[in-house]
Amino acid sequence: MVECWHCKAESPTEHYDRVVHNRCALHGPWKGWRLAGRDLVSPTGVRMSPQRLEGLAWRLELEQRREARKMAARIREGKKRVRVVVVDLDDYRHQGIAAA
Repeated sequence: MVECWHCKAESPTEHYDRVVHNRCALHGPWKGWRLAGRDLVSPTGVRMSPQRLEGLAWRLELEQRREARKMAARIREGKKRVRVVVVDLDDYRHQGIAAA
């Protein structure tokens, strides 16, 4: 195998594909995924453009906001409501309701 004169780790063909066509495998939690040109390619072969990824991230953010609003509404509905009545103290005493 002939090594690349630049990185000494891959063949010239592999180096050309990585640099010119942006074809490279990803590592860590992205293992199995790869970059191919402008697209991110899943292990099953699904290609995603940067615009599609941006759209999916935007949609997920909006869905999370909607769920947070729904949860807040459920919490508000679940609270017991308290009714406050304001009564003038003199009227209250004159009616004989207070035991003073």
